[in-house]
Amino acid sequence: MFIKINGKTHYLWRAVDQQGTVLDILVTSRRDAKAATRFFGKLLKGLRYVPRVLVTDKLASYRVAHRRLIPSVEHRRSKYLNNRAENSHQPTRQRERAMRKFRSPGAAQRFLSAFSGISPHFRPRRHRLTAAQHRHEMNTRFTAWNEVVGLRTAA
Repeated sequence: MFIKINGKTHYLWRAVDQQGTVLDILVTSRRDAKAATRFFGKLLKGLRYVPRVLVTDKLASYRVAHRRLIPSVEHRRSKYLNNRAENSHQPTRQRERAMRKFRSPGAAQRFLSAFSGISPHFRPRRHRLTAAQHRHEMNTRFTAWNEVVGLRTAA
């Protein structure tokens, strides 16, 4: 995903698992083999397992990074198979618009790393819930959030 920061184009690398959970994020100024290798290395350090399959678009630098770091993993290159990663960009675009763009690559990296972990907490998979279940789930999630951040509920 491309993002503009102070008029310069940067690239947002994002790894997503099969459930759509964001595993890692990296903001770089280039889309070359060095950046792809850096992203894959950062991702693999954080994972406690080796992925079974790697699904990417057809960017050539993914192939170079794949060969260097995880040649034993199957690599599927398709513009249709990576829809989970593409769909995970939507909340980022919404936040980017609300914040009126990002001010620096470091600020974008810090914010998106935190946002990708917190955002799903407040976005249950609504299509699987009735209205009553959704209300109950959101009450539970907000109660948990208030405990984490140290807020007390008004009694």
